[in-house]
Amino acid sequence: MSIKPFAIPIRILPEDIDFMGHVNNARYLGWVQDVVLQHWQKLAPAEEVASKAWVALKHEITYRRPAFLDDEVIAETVLEKIAGARSFYNTVIRRGEEVLAEVQSMWCCIDSTTLRPARINREVAETHFGMPRKQERHTGD
Repeated sequence: MSIKPFAIPIRILPEDIDFMGHVNNARYLGWVQDVVLQHWQKLAPAEEVASKAWVALKHEITYRRPAFLDDEVIAETVLEKIAGARSFYNTVIRRGEEVLAEVQSMWCCIDSTTLRPARINREVAETHFGMPRKQERHTGD
């Protein structure tokens, strides 16, 4: 698991509110995208940010409580794991200590020129995102 969680404040706009008077469920996915992409842009080296892009592969969202127009909301994400070109994030949307939604998501890193899947450099993952170092395998003599 990443040792560097990342959070952003969420500004709820009038257009986020649905016919029931609370934030539309679909808007939460936009917040997840915002926090995951800002996490990458903030922590990754500039050359990595310039050469890579992200596409969402899967989101699993559990809604706990509704959000309303004047709420002060924060989205906090943690990079759980990297596997090849895929990254797995856990994002929590909160109002104070109250959890509004929890989202498990999988993203694919792509080369921004070729648009093909691109692995995240292991050194970048370890140094900039706090991913654990891979253990070297020793064989018996």
